[in-house]
Amino acid sequence: MNLDYVLTIPWDSSACINNGKDSDHDASSSCCQTLISLYGIGIAQHLKQTSRFRLPDLPTSISCIYDFQTRLNSLSLNENLTSVCFDPHRFVNTTNICANVQTKQDWLAILGPSTSLDTGCSQDLSDLSACDACVHAGFQVQARLLAVDGNSSHSTGCFYLTILYAAAIVNELGPESVGALSCIFGLPLSLQAVSRGTGKLALISGSVGAGFSILVVLCSIGCCIWWESWGKRQKVSGPFSSLESDSEDNKLLHWKPQTGSVWFKREELDKATNNFSAKNFIGKGQFGVVYKGKFSDGTMVAVKKIIDSDFQGETEFSREVEIISTLKHRNLVPFRGCCVSGGSNYNEEEDKRYLVYDYMPNGNLHDHLFFSEKGKCKNGKKPLTWPQRKSIILDVANALSYLHYGVKPPVYHRDIKPTNILLDAYMRGRVADFGLAKQGSEGESHFTTRIAGTHGYLAPEYALYGQLTEKSDVYSFGIVILEIMCGRKALDFSSLETPNMFLITDWAWLLVKAGRVKEAFDPFLLEAGDSVYRYPKEIMERFLLVGLLCAHLMVALRPTILDALKMLEGHIEIPVIPDRPIYGDQNVLIPRLTRKKP
Repeated sequence: MNLDYVLTIPWDSSACINNGKDSDHDASSSCCQTLISLYGIGIAQHLKQTSRFRLPDLPTSISCIYDFQTRLNSLSLNENLTSVCFDPHRFVNTTNICANVQTKQDWLAILGPSTSLDTGCSQDLSDLSACDACVHAGFQVQARLLAVDGNSSHSTGCFYLTILYAAAIVNELGPESVGALSCIFGLPLSLQAVSRGTGKLALISGSVGAGFSILVVLCSIGCCIWWESWGKRQKVSGPFSSLESDSEDNKLLHWKPQTGSVWFKREELDKATNNFSAKNFIGKGQFGVVYKGKFSDGTMVAVKKIIDSDFQGETEFSREVEIISTLKHRNLVPFRGCCVSGGSNYNEEEDKRYLVYDYMPNGNLHDHLFFSEKGKCKNGKKPLTWPQRKSIILDVANALSYLHYGVKPPVYHRDIKPTNILLDAYMRGRVADFGLAKQGSEGESHFTTRIAGTHGYLAPEYALYGQLTEKSDVYSFGIVILEIMCGRKALDFSSLETPNMFLITDWAWLLVKAGRVKEAFDPFLLEAGDSVYRYPKEIMERFLLVGLLCAHLMVALRPTILDALKMLEGHIEIPVIPDRPIYGDQNVLIPRLTRKKP
């Protein structure tokens, strides 16, 4: 591979300037995400020249990464960057990551000579509308590949292939074009350098404040993390060996939170959960598996068994415990304590970290919102009434107000979504899962951190550049409001036969603009006995509008969570919501998604 482009394209290296000086730096940092996207350009060039998606063997991969590091050295960056950010195994053509596609010929054999990528991604992608069309096409092709593969765990691998094919084969300007760099690879570019080049690209790079589309967000997230998101890290000898060591495990075993939290013994949790019996299984989240437990005194608890992942390791576990141990609010799930098991004979395959919470008997919000074709919630739960929905929205707003303004320094949750909102015995909302929470600094408008969270709920400025503020949580909260009011999921990629995927923000906004607000409400709210005729239509409409405002693409137009709460309660007026770009054919979108009563 010719990696000279590293020295010529206007990529923004600021995230890597201080790399290596921060002891908390790891392979998930914004610097590593930038470098992985940058290296992807070389892989795309390799595909264009050889028709192969990855490198032939491990020695070649190690040699190429070494060559990449020498280019970084020429820019006066740290000499150890690739050893921190890269695992050379992941670029080698030895495993099936999606539909067993290894070459361009494999791709053509499965998808044929022409796909939606060929029409959506061939032109100059430095224009926002052109970029959106390319991203639409990318998700369609990814879905086709995944359908052929049949293994949902290969979703990111299929996205990886799609990105490379779009940049290397389809785009007529090539992988190094400014549109491919910013749209397909999501590479941070120097605004100063870009402004000298093209006004269109300056618009893309500088539009964090002006608001990116949800689709551009999703593409950028995928481009930044796909290399690092498949499989567990493989350990190799030499400069690429894992940074994690047994000493870190031993430190954790002797670590205890600096609070008054209870320190449970593993034997206690085994007994409470009947040795983590399948009968006590509650659910599985991003970082753990949760079981119902009952202590000898009759106290019901939920025990979260932590799963090791690229996003939550020892440091994150310690931070989560420290944060949640100090948080006390009626709308947060009460934390009881933790447990770390293991010893001198500790087996890495054994689960070792546990968090213990109060048990929430009514499960999570997600299971009460989304229905099967027969109109029944998961586990036979009944649809939520309007008073219950209103109460839950206000509960979450109060929880976020406490996190943002009730504690010093403020806490940003970063993963507000229905599965992280639990319901107690009285159907009151309780915010849970602080595995991704970050503590801010007083006086700072934002700070930069690595991207984590869930597609569909991530604020654009955070997903693209890692700029986290209190309004990042507000955006996620707005999406949750829309899901509660509409009974629809934020994103829907399930329909392969139509050119449009479902974005709840677009759909709800089109109905509001058309004066058809009633059609946006969950049909269960329109049934006899629990309708807009029984409850004031103006109140339900106000909640929907606050959801749209909170989920606005422009940061400056979103309210703070305190103002959002005041709007929901009717204490202040909702401002006129500015128009927003729609990333689908509105003549197709509304008829397709307007539903009849179940």
